[in-house]
Amino acid sequence: MRQLARWCVRRRRLVVLFWIAAVIVVSVLSASTGSAYSNSFSLPKTQSTEAIQLLQAVSPKVSGDVEQIVFGTSQGTKVTDAATRASIDAMLAKVAKVPHVSNIVSPFSAGGATHISKDRTVAFATVTFDRPAQDVSDAVANQLVHTAESADGHGLQVAVGGQLAEMTNKVSLGGTGVGVILAGLVLLLVFGSLFAMALPLLSAGASLGIATGLIALLSHVMKMPMFAPELTLLIGLGVGVDYALFIVTRHRQGLIAGQDIESSIVNAVNTSGRAVLFAGTIVCIALLGMFALGVSFLYGLAVSAALGVALTMFAAITLLPALLGFIGPRVLSRRQKTSLAVSGPRIVGAGTKGFWPRWAGLVRDRPATPAIAALVVIVFIALPFFSLQLGSSDQGNDPVGTTTRQAYDLLSKGFGPGFNGPLELVAELRGSGERAALQRVVTDVAAQPGVARVAPPVLIPAKNGSDVALVEVYPTTSPQASATTTLVDHVRQTVVPAAVAGSALTVYVGGSTALYVDFANVLTAKLPLFIGLVVLLSFLLLAIVFRSLVIPLISAILNIFSIGAAFGILVAVFQWGWLGTVIGVNKSGPIESFLPVMLFAIVFGLSMDYQVFLVSRMHEEWVKTGDNELAVRNGLAATGKTITAAALIMILVFGSFILGGERVIKEFGLGLAGGVLVDAIVIRMAIVPSVMTLLGKANWWFPGWLDRLLPNIGLDPGSDLEASVDIEEQVLPRVPVPVP
Repeated sequence: MRQLARWCVRRRRLVVLFWIAAVIVVSVLSASTGSAYSNSFSLPKTQSTEAIQLLQAVSPKVSGDVEQIVFGTSQGTKVTDAATRASIDAMLAKVAKVPHVSNIVSPFSAGGATHISKDRTVAFATVTFDRPAQDVSDAVANQLVHTAESADGHGLQVAVGGQLAEMTNKVSLGGTGVGVILAGLVLLLVFGSLFAMALPLLSAGASLGIATGLIALLSHVMKMPMFAPELTLLIGLGVGVDYALFIVTRHRQGLIAGQDIESSIVNAVNTSGRAVLFAGTIVCIALLGMFALGVSFLYGLAVSAALGVALTMFAAITLLPALLGFIGPRVLSRRQKTSLAVSGPRIVGAGTKGFWPRWAGLVRDRPATPAIAALVVIVFIALPFFSLQLGSSDQGNDPVGTTTRQAYDLLSKGFGPGFNGPLELVAELRGSGERAALQRVVTDVAAQPGVARVAPPVLIPAKNGSDVALVEVYPTTSPQASATTTLVDHVRQTVVPAAVAGSALTVYVGGSTALYVDFANVLTAKLPLFIGLVVLLSFLLLAIVFRSLVIPLISAILNIFSIGAAFGILVAVFQWGWLGTVIGVNKSGPIESFLPVMLFAIVFGLSMDYQVFLVSRMHEEWVKTGDNELAVRNGLAATGKTITAAALIMILVFGSFILGGERVIKEFGLGLAGGVLVDAIVIRMAIVPSVMTLLGKANWWFPGWLDRLLPNIGLDPGSDLEASVDIEEQVLPRVPVPVP
């Protein structure tokens, strides 16, 4: 680390030019090749996947993406009026020429009679593609929507719903700019220097500029969800600014202590940089742990988010030292430079005055009180977690004015919300007995409460002489409703088995809605494995670094509390609708199925960040004094202001994404902001020091045989780690250090 930092300072022009060139090259490459994002799922051994595979084997042309072009009339006109019908027919003829369109069922065709509402003011056509949505380009998606909307006007409203139409909605990053500005203001208040304020933002910005370009390029190689770049920005901005904040803080300490610029930068990277690498590595490990779930949809999210974190770490230990070398002493505030010139060098420490030293003294004297109070607060916040319902938000949550939202509202008005996500019954018919069994299935499903309509079976000839039947089932409730999930489970587990009893018929319940139900079930089943792997690995890493078994155990338990609180907030706002209108949540619904995995990985990693910076300082004091109470008190007093400032930056950055239009980005923003708030303020500043004070020397217990068995990896070999000691805290008695 010393050699790397020294090289970056001495070759700072080369380092900065390298980063500038990397940003330009990656941006140009990604712009020239475009992107291939797709929200595709692959869930082996599930009914929804079996249904898709059966249709693909028989007739790929009918197994691809299905879009709905929805028509609504006003001013007393009907969709069946001659002029309106002629306009719709002309437009559908153009849609038939869109690449990869294999079939269109018009509301005026023989098979489309059920596609017209009873009052004849709403109708829809189904457009089938010969390939899945993820294999259709953005250009084709735009062509579909633009062609369909060409018929809009003269009392006719046209909108398109479906996965391809969703691709044309422009994803809003919300108040990202607002978040960056607010983070800059916090940095300015902490540092008192414009140069020091700008450095963390520049470091994070350069790394994320490269990360988003690389993600676009990687989308051609592996499946990347459409919101992967936004998620990477959300995480990377928070951790990138925080990581740079700790290193800049440590460098300023060195200058105040009288070190020359190069030595101070080298020491900052060798101390704070080590902590940054360790904390960031845990975040990456937690994210990449999602590969253990075996769900391909999450691979792209894991890689993109981990890539963003890794690049922010790399920027913090290479680009940031180079920039610090350029600005020299201007990283200090005017007051600090004046004080240094008048009073000479001094060593920054915990001190005895100020809020954080007083708070640390209170925790030391009455450790049980803040711990109990904090636990009560966390339990209250986390209680809604036990009502968590996983699912997938439907297009009724899309921003008002988007074509998908308009299509959803029109279908709901004319037919009911369930028409936005029909179920598909797929079965192979080999004989008369199976045909009779299928008819029983259709009859029994149509009689179930919660079923609005069942379309007549469509028979597709198979190569082996049999037929494959495709039956569309329209629920009465929306795709995201819990009642729809219950209906899917009931049809699969009760209705279909009873109807096919005594025959050899196998009926798969598929369709996009059933696919999301399967997705939630698969992730729920594998979540304990994922959590166990991440917790176990982080436990081992912390045990190796801090030579303790108690501290990693405390960290793991308290990190679970942070995540529980984050989900409690999400359930209350998005599922229960509390204060939803304040952040633009226009419809309550389930929490996204993949959010528990992603949020656990991210919040767990970020929680470890603060734990590492806090306990590192305590561990340093413990090694020096052997006094646990003093170590906990000094560690908390010295790190409190910086950790809370870093947390405030993360909260502002994450919270800014709540202002965006995408529901899933809002969920991430609120969940991460709430998780960081509870973790940094309530857990790290109250519960951790209280519990460690109560446990005494047991915190540092480590069996001798285990100490000899495990490798000794120190965050700061050979010197003290003051990664998170705040430069504005009270100082210890001045120690004369010659100014080189």
